[in-house]
Amino acid sequence: MSGGSVERVRAALRAAGHVDTVAAFPDGTRSAADAAAAVGCDVAQIAKSIVFRAGDRPVLVIASGANRVDMSKVASGLSEASGSVFHVKRAQGDWVRDVTGFAIGGVAPVGHLTPPLVLLDEDLFQYEQVWAAAGSPMHVFATSPAELLRLTGGSRAPIREEA
Repeated sequence: MSGGSVERVRAALRAAGHVDTVAAFPDGTRSAADAAAAVGCDVAQIAKSIVFRAGDRPVLVIASGANRVDMSKVASGLSEASGSVFHVKRAQGDWVRDVTGFAIGGVAPVGHLTPPLVLLDEDLFQYEQVWAAAGSPMHVFATSPAELLRLTGGSRAPIREEA
């Protein structure tokens, strides 16, 4: 499954005019900490993809690897971006795989089977470069927060859970 998923991400990046910066790390990049160690960056520079659901719609939150996500802020951010009211809940792994085409640990910000509603963590925008999953728990790609915003058609939002 991951070979096809990685190729789907590569194709989506190329189609959007993004340089193919996909890199493989055999030891894995499943968690933000693993990805940061593999690429040699701060964990906050990992753009982790977390899929929630709003009814039958997938909601992709691209969060800084250092942050926990506040679901009420996600619902508010979606409502503000779209003008509609959203009730957001956690998504089960099987549902995530079915609607996105990615297994948890490899969910990319692009190349989804079902186009998600997308929010980008405001905290990512303090970095020039970030790294995001590229379709498998062993692949990531380098980009900028502005490019992620362009690639996903998402909205910026404060989504960090306060300590």
